[in-house]
Amino acid sequence: MALTNGNITLRALEPDDLELIYAWENDREVWRVSNTRTPLSKFALANYIKSSDRDIWESRELRLMIEDEAQQPLGTIELFDFDPYHARAGVGIMIHNASSRRRGYATQALELLIDYALNELGMVQLYANIAAGNEPSLQLFEKLGFVLSGRKKHWLKIPGGWEDEYLFQKFLA
Repeated sequence: MALTNGNITLRALEPDDLELIYAWENDREVWRVSNTRTPLSKFALANYIKSSDRDIWESRELRLMIEDEAQQPLGTIELFDFDPYHARAGVGIMIHNASSRRRGYATQALELLIDYALNELGMVQLYANIAAGNEPSLQLFEKLGFVLSGRKKHWLKIPGGWEDEYLFQKFLA
């Protein structure tokens, strides 16, 4: 499966992605925004990639690689907590290298995923949980029409204290 707009492509995970995903998933800088707390093994990730060919209707999740026009991997975008009965899913996105951020890649990837969720999966709404201090993500989701619908106070433990987490929703239909 591949979704493209000419500038970026969202494609299925491949076995060749193992080393890169291993590095990204074990990057402690990424852990803060992904709510990860423990390292992942190559074995676990290889099994995840191997099983990623399962249909979203069965697995209830979909993670796609984001590539630029030169087919260089930039990050991942995912649908999780896919609920076909209620026609909703959560969204997560990560552009790994700071040099690739703020260049429109996340916006384009999220636009492609929104279109896919609406037109291929029949989703009615998407949601995102975003740490209050993650200003770039807050701006991204607001720019694409996600609206603030809740605030979880002192939800995330961070060095030196606690941080709120916001719930954003986008109604697609």
